[in-house]
Amino acid sequence: MKTSNPVLSRLGQAAERERAAGYGPAGQPAYGQQPGYGQPAYGQPAYGEPYPTATGYPASPPAVQPMTIDDVVVKTVTVLGITGISAAAAWALIPDALVGPAWIGAALVGLVLGLVISFSRMANPALVVTYAVIEGVFVGMISKFFETLYSGIVVQAVIATFGVFFLMAILYRARVIRATKKFTRIMIAVMGGLFAVMLINLVLALFGVNTGLRDSGPLGIIFSLVCIVVASLSFILNFNEIEEGVRMGLPQRYSWTAAFGILVGLIWLYIEVLRLLSFLQGDD
Repeated sequence: MKTSNPVLSRLGQAAERERAAGYGPAGQPAYGQQPGYGQPAYGQPAYGEPYPTATGYPASPPAVQPMTIDDVVVKTVTVLGITGISAAAAWALIPDALVGPAWIGAALVGLVLGLVISFSRMANPALVVTYAVIEGVFVGMISKFFETLYSGIVVQAVIATFGVFFLMAILYRARVIRATKKFTRIMIAVMGGLFAVMLINLVLALFGVNTGLRDSGPLGIIFSLVCIVVASLSFILNFNEIEEGVRMGLPQRYSWTAAFGILVGLIWLYIEVLRLLSFLQGDD
């Protein structure tokens, strides 16, 4: 099972290690073997033979349930619900005087957690849930800030965000946009470049240097539009990873990793839409 997607390659390697001992659904051959071919793994019974037990009665090997689309949908709805509840709680409970510190603190902690999850070789549901809680605080604080300046902007941004998400899902389902090798390479390079630009811009801002990328001027609007387009297209990569992950038979818990990818894209898209709407509304 080979794929050009580096994320799927990493997850596939982790899944292969988990199944290396031949743990698979009862009555099925060891991972990577075909019925009637090859030799059984060391210490494992041959294909079709029962596993011995201490009582002498045969037993099926431990089953590793494969990931399904339904698993990803359930996990995605779960993390979105956790993020929404966390955002609402932060909005209601954190005083206005602490909005700034809470916003910055949650952003930094979320960034670290996001990198840990992204580069981890194992799916970790606890980390994904923790990330959803932290990002909920971040989303709640930034939403509260913009809502105090522009009434109704949060509802507009939420509708626009999910509208774009479902549009991209339809386009992917209809194969209007496909995650080809070239598309994947370009997207990874562009997202890496945007991340580097935003990080450099943040560091310069801390030293009092204003590049104009996050202002309401023409440069800021163009940069936000670019980020919105790239964030929207990133869902194509997510959908492809999910589809390929199901085809490869990744273990069920990797649906948490898929849900994490969608959550990251939705939050990024929401923040950029929120920022662009604030630019277009101006100071009125």
